Amino acid sequence: MLRDLKVLLGFDPNKQEPIDDKLSLIMRLARSRLKFLLEDQEPPESMDYIIIDVAITRYNRIGSEGMKIQNVEGLNQHFFDSDFDPFMADIQKELDRRRNKNSRGRARFV
Repeated sequence: MLRDLKVLLGFDPNKQEPIDDKLSLIMRLARSRLKFLLEDQEPPESMDYIIIDVAITRYNRIGSEGMKIQNVEGLNQHFFDSDFDPFMADIQKELDRRRNKNSRGRARFV
């Protein structure tokens, strides 16, 4: 995933760079947060796009943490309350899928 993130951010993916540690940390924190949102279950590989997109967002916000709106020379940026807001429907869909999978095959007697 680090290679994909570097390509999207415009870094040479084949070159070890000082930024690699920072990007790896950002991805590790994004994965950890996604795991929390998935009720402490590991995110499937199919959700790697969320980790990468959130990592890009967080990388681009370095120096602007905590801001909701940033105005720089006529460029206005509006930030979500959570970097995961755009993906909450997908996260909920995965949670529902896991809950349905876990509830199959059970018999309940009252």
